[in-house]
Order: sequence, then structure tokens, then C-alpha cells
Amino acid sequence: MSLTIRDILAMKSDGNKIAAVTAYDYPSARLADAAGIDLILVGDSLGTVVQGRNTTLPVTMDQMVYHTQMVARGVGRALLMTDMPFMSYQQGTGAAMENAGRLIAEGGAAAVKLEGGSDAALERVAALVTAGIPVMGHIGLTPQSVHAMGGYRVQGKGQGEAERILTEARALESVGAFSLLLEGIPEKLAKEVTELLSIPTVGIGAGIHCDGQILVWHDLLGLGEGKYPKFVKPYAHLGRTIRRALKSYADEVKDNTFPGPEHTYH
Repeated sequence: MSLTIRDILAMKSDGNKIAAVTAYDYPSARLADAAGIDLILVGDSLGTVVQGRNTTLPVTMDQMVYHTQMVARGVGRALLMTDMPFMSYQQGTGAAMENAGRLIAEGGAAAVKLEGGSDAALERVAALVTAGIPVMGHIGLTPQSVHAMGGYRVQGKGQGEAERILTEARALESVGAFSLLLEGIPEKLAKEVTELLSIPTVGIGAGIHCDGQILVWHDLLGLGEGKYPKFVKPYAHLGRTIRRALKSYADEVKDNTFPGPEHTYH
């Protein structure tokens, strides 16, 4: 039986941590769901980790619907949530309603996530919630605002920034967000936000005091290239394993040892 928004809300009051991860296709969703992950996010991070782009900004609504459909087929227990990509809600409440509706009706998501705590973002969240679409807010480091922020840097270090984040958190709860993603903020500030709100917080690069944690699929499994961000813990190094397997396959093909008799029809 699938987890619901009520279940996720109850996890905070019950003191049960929320385990969340991104997924972008059926096989990854099926594995995450079977492992007991509580919340699966079809992230617009697919722009960087799947499409190989430098930012999430080029990801389109059609792409998000497509990937959500694939992930939905692999989810049985987890709550399925999808990111609203860049410019799918910034253009107005009407656009936000139409695009969020597509992610729910066409994609099969149970909730959506959108970035920011500005007055405009609050208006969009309130409208979506009123229409019956659950919304997770996202504050702190918001990748869709990467150019405005001057790059990917920790947010909320100064007093003014910290107060702004606390204000945004309170406002998002007040307009009906069922939870908040806290990204790239100091641990102390994330603790303040988490204790301030009655809705759960899910952290990425926000320390241990959030009500849950989320990591990107490729980072968690060690599928990335180069150095990982400080907040990432690779729980496996599958990139190395996959490269070794592919090299062994290529070597055996070239050596004419694959396919062997056991792989051949007679």
C-alpha cells in the first residue's frame, strides 16, 4: 500500500526519519521502492546526472512527465513526487496549475515540488494546494536560481539570509506546503527551521537535524564522475563495478571467448 501525505506528516510527529532518494526510470524506482525508501523524487536534477548538462535549467515539462511515468511504474509503497522544472510555474499561477496537473494526471505523481519562498512562489503553492495538489516547498540553495545566486553556494550563512530562510519556511507552511526541502544551508539553521515548523523537513546538505534526508541516485550509488560534494556519501561505487564489467565483456568479445557453449543454442 502506498504511503500518503498523511503518512509523511505523521513521520515527523512520531519521530520517524524520512528516507528519500531521486529516481529517473523504472529500474531505479523499483529498486528504491523495494529497499523501503519512503519518498521518491523525480528530480529535475535529471538535467545534470542523466542528460549531462551543466544546470537543471534546460529540463522541459514533457521530459518531466515522461520520466515520472517511467518511475511511477516501479513504485508500489513510496510516495512519488516530481519537480516542477524551470519556467513551469514562474510564468504565473495558471501555468503552475496546468503543469502541476500534468505531472499528477499524466505522470502519475502524488505530489509536486517547487523552488523558492518569494511572494510569487507562495501564491503558486497556495493555488495548487487549494486545487488539491500536495506541494513540497524548496528553500536554501535553489538550483533553478543558480545564476541569480552566483553559483552553487551555501545559503543562510549571514544573519540576513538566515532570517529570510526562516521567514520563507514559515510562509510556505502557512500557505499549505506539506513539507520543505532544505538544501545547502548550515546545520544550525536547518535545526531552527525543523523545530519551528509542524511540517517535516527533508535535508540535502543541511545536516542531521532535519526530519529526513534525500540524496541523488547517482551520487548515493557512486555512479558520478570526479569529486562529490561534501554532503554526499556514496554508499557504493557502482561506476567502477560497471566499468569493470563492460571491459570484461569487451575483452571476451575481442578474444572470441564470449559467447561460450553455455550461451549458445544447439
